[in-house]
Amino acid sequence: MKKSISLVLVGILAAGALSAAAFASDDTTITVAASAVPHAEILEKAKPILKEMGYDLSVTEFDDYIVPNDVVESKEFDANYFQHIPYLNEFNATWGTHLVNAGGIHYEPFGIYPGTKDSLEDLADGDTIAVPDDPTNEARALLLLQDNGIIKLADGLDLTSAQITALDIVENPHNVQIKELPAESISRYQDEIAYLIMNGNYALLAGFSVGKDALAYELSESEAAKTYVNVIAVYEGNENLDKIKALVEVLKSEEITNFILEKYDGAVVPFVEEEE
Repeated sequence: MKKSISLVLVGILAAGALSAAAFASDDTTITVAASAVPHAEILEKAKPILKEMGYDLSVTEFDDYIVPNDVVESKEFDANYFQHIPYLNEFNATWGTHLVNAGGIHYEPFGIYPGTKDSLEDLADGDTIAVPDDPTNEARALLLLQDNGIIKLADGLDLTSAQITALDIVENPHNVQIKELPAESISRYQDEIAYLIMNGNYALLAGFSVGKDALAYELSESEAAKTYVNVIAVYEGNENLDKIKALVEVLKSEEITNFILEKYDGAVVPFVEEEE
């Protein structure tokens, strides 16, 4: 049943795109499903570099978190670029897919953004805070609330596997109400909900700057930032293809790193592998 729903979504959201990109599995064409901002923008910057290496990069934008995985699982696309590893693991476990991480590229600091209130100092008993409704991103949002002293979660929760929800809140001194919403729709509630916690890409799409607008955000040294690195995901085994290795190499290159740093002003941060 779940798979049939996904296939319907594919038909609705990507009918035209799939016909152009479907089953493009030759050695020199790389088809990637991506979120618009920042992922597709970063990929566009990588196109001419890959072209010089002999690869044609074809990027198709999607505005949800399900279809990009479906089209890689079905091998209609070579890869996708929109998600972090905990979400990828959760997706595989839930849907029975066979997707793997081919390389970590960047992370996007989660932020608490103003809704009807523009300062955390104005937090009052009973205020509502919007968080993403998918399990891994809700966990991340709740951790950010905990880091800022708004709630306290149960001890011993595992960032990479636990489906942390509001049920795991053990202390809530302000009795804040957690409103779970689809990640892509949270910004629409700015005039209705006190505070909004958003993924970096959806904050960018809504015109927010993490440096200028966020009331609080994940620091680069935080465990959450390291855990939620955005990756290139491929069908299991395809991470060893030359063209996928080339794609990851270019996205981690100095040129793309500098592009990310200059364009996004801290809202998107290049991921650097820790030396063992």
